[in-house]
Amino acid sequence: MPDTRPNETGAGERGVNWIGKVSDPTQGVRPMLIDSHAHLDDAAFDDNREATVGRAREAGVGAIINVGFSEARWATTLALCAAHPRVYAVLGLHPHEAGTWDAEVAGRLREVLRDSRVVGLGEIGLDFYRDHAPHDRQRVAFRAQLALARETGLPVVIHSRAAEEETVATLAETGNSHGVLHSFSGPLATAERALALGLHLSLTGPVSYPKAEHQRELARLIPLDRLLLETDCPYLAPQARRGRRNEPAFLRFTAEAIAEARGVSVEEVITATTTNTSKLFGLPTQP
Repeated sequence: MPDTRPNETGAGERGVNWIGKVSDPTQGVRPMLIDSHAHLDDAAFDDNREATVGRAREAGVGAIINVGFSEARWATTLALCAAHPRVYAVLGLHPHEAGTWDAEVAGRLREVLRDSRVVGLGEIGLDFYRDHAPHDRQRVAFRAQLALARETGLPVVIHSRAAEEETVATLAETGNSHGVLHSFSGPLATAERALALGLHLSLTGPVSYPKAEHQRELARLIPLDRLLLETDCPYLAPQARRGRRNEPAFLRFTAEAIAEARGVSVEEVITATTTNTSKLFGLPTQP
């Protein structure tokens, strides 16, 4: 297999002017994408993880934030980061895992958050759609991790399903406005409240689905300086790749759908979301 590791410019055969442009001899200079939420350590990538990272670079994705949402995934995420210089870590305990939260888990999370590749705490939050953990245990784990985020200064990556109003109310009450509501699909009023708190919102592949008008309304509502792009891979593939395993190389399809909904160029969407992601997570500005 050819060596697909980044060279000193961070982009294999192509150069990256971090955080701005990818220099591609076939397409000229174009804005660089950042996938703000991926799960490349998922078993779905076990057969071709290296090739997947290589395809992401070829598609102009200059950085990927991988989210480790359970104790087991903290280790696999950090291993992925060690192998790939442009992959960064967000670590936390998903609401589905909240039943395991206790002082010992909290201590182990505090320890792994010290790793230099960690740029955020998540994904944390509330999920009342599927009862994988009792709601009261979810609330305890959520608030404890929000406190840990304030202690460490890390931005939070928030998961919320069928609990958007309570999630945003909790963030307002605790003063956690430094973060992002990932894969947001909640009501427009909740989005407006989150934006008023200072939070970012990220959109995924479904914004490109023909019947997903609500997602396109969100794409028009969210100010460009508060918007992030993500794949949430291997889930939520965009329309052009619907029915397939999602991956970071498909991120541009989401950017194109948002650009069409807003009536702006895809380059404008990519430039803004790359800047937003870099600032929120403190990603390096030099290769």
